[in-house]
Amino acid sequence: MAEVLVYVDHVDGAVRKPTLELLTLARRIGEPVAVALGSGAENTAAALAEHGAVKVLTHDAAEYADYLVVPKVDALQAAYEAVSPAAVLVPSSAEGKEIAARLAVRIGSGIITDAVDLEAGAEGPVATQSAFAASYTTKSRISKGTPVITVKPNSAGVEAAPAAGTVEALAVSFSDKATGTKVTSRTPRESTGRPELTEAAIVVSGGRGVNGAENFSVIEGLADSLGAAVGASRAAVDAGWYPHTNQVGQTGKSVSPQLYIASGISGAIQHRAGMQTSKTIVAINKDAEAPIFDLVDYGVVGDLFEVVPQLTEEIKSRKG
Repeated sequence: MAEVLVYVDHVDGAVRKPTLELLTLARRIGEPVAVALGSGAENTAAALAEHGAVKVLTHDAAEYADYLVVPKVDALQAAYEAVSPAAVLVPSSAEGKEIAARLAVRIGSGIITDAVDLEAGAEGPVATQSAFAASYTTKSRISKGTPVITVKPNSAGVEAAPAAGTVEALAVSFSDKATGTKVTSRTPRESTGRPELTEAAIVVSGGRGVNGAENFSVIEGLADSLGAAVGASRAAVDAGWYPHTNQVGQTGKSVSPQLYIASGISGAIQHRAGMQTSKTIVAINKDAEAPIFDLVDYGVVGDLFEVVPQLTEEIKSRKG
């Protein structure tokens, strides 16, 4: 069976959920070979093997932390040349898409971004994407070179499938461009204790109807009762009510959780583009004609300041 390269997204050896989802998809089209780079790379082996990686290629060097994406592209290209895979899968984060695009240019291959599903085809892997703000679903395959595909988080379940997970050192020679852009400083993001927005199974978002930064505590309360991430519409972010890092939409982050709750969000196309692939969508809005209701599975016409606190208390009482 052909091998499939999977780029590993990890933090000091702790593998992030989107990578485990990629391993599930990779097993549909071949044998997953994981590529783990940077500090703690070798510590990823156990988790990767548990989820289907037959081999784990590792490499650590200061360049991965000190410079931007080029060193990682160099390493992934080295893995590609060593393995000759049937496909290369990368998590569809901002960094992941840049790495994938640079790799595709280097190896002369086509690229598919933001896939939401993957299946084996007679002429190579077939990727499913959502197009035109998720109004259409398309199926595509690469017709030139080795497919390079980025996959959105929450597109597949995490399934245990124990494999050998043999650890092998990857030989990497960095190009001259690897040290072209140096990271001069880092500021750790304040931890909220909530899940990462793009990876969360549940997202609770607030919009213009929240009517102020001080009122986002209502949205946060519901999110915390559900163990959810907090999102915000562009209107709320532009007004300064919530950080841009939490913006959901065409110019923010794309999410695809199991449950998406939109509170006080009208449903403009800009916002819908970032959340329309959510599995179940619930909207709370006092305007019965709001466009968001054309999209939802369940809609509540009412004042969010009355509905959301009641919902939060009901969830807490059931959990208690």
